[in-house]
Amino acid sequence: MLTLFLLLLIPPILMILWRFFRGPDAANRILALDTLTVLFVALLALLAILFERSIYLDVALVFAMVGFAGVILFGRFLEKGV
Repeated sequence: MLTLFLLLLIPPILMILWRFFRGPDAANRILALDTLTVLFVALLALLAILFERSIYLDVALVFAMVGFAGVILFGRFLEKGV
């Protein structure tokens, strides 16, 4: 069942990666980056359950915090128009 959930995460990740690299403007790329962060955290949580390794949850937590900070910084960068 977990492998099915892992396989269900692949198409949205690929679509969001396409939006990230081919987005029409920087705001769409930042939104894609935020969505990718959420999807990768979900992927790491599923891998932690599948392999019964809690280290994946620690990595997911750190990745979520860094991803959130990155989106905030990119948003401020766009807001200032530097």
